[in-house]
Amino acid sequence: MIFQENFMHAGIYPDKSQFSAAEFLRWDLLEQCPYTVECTYSDNGREYKGTSEHAFVEMCLTHKINQKFTKPACPQTNGKAERVIRTLMEMWHNQEEFISSDDRKKKLKRFLNYYNTVKPHKGINGLTPYEVLENYFNTEV
Repeated sequence: MIFQENFMHAGIYPDKSQFSAAEFLRWDLLEQCPYTVECTYSDNGREYKGTSEHAFVEMCLTHKINQKFTKPACPQTNGKAERVIRTLMEMWHNQEEFISSDDRKKKLKRFLNYYNTVKPHKGINGLTPYEVLENYFNTEV
């Protein structure tokens, strides 16, 4: 899962490996975004760090994405991500029944669409994340 300036991206993968992290970055973020991703900000998990042959690192290098990491042993720096996970669990996962893995994935996509394009957010003046993004791109510099 990635939370980017109030816009939520998430996917369901079999494990927390570097390969799943790279697949998430490719299919659930890069293929979905109408804008350029310049940086990832993650914890220091093995799925995100390694040499240039590491699958996630390689995906970042291929797409010219900088990597930043939270301060080790400092949960405060990971607070925003933890809050988004809590929101995802409370608003979606704990409210749904899933009849299959495909059903779970379909319902996650539906929730993400709702969260990003329909649900007003208090923290961004009652706008949806999509409206904030749209305003950003439509503002003349």
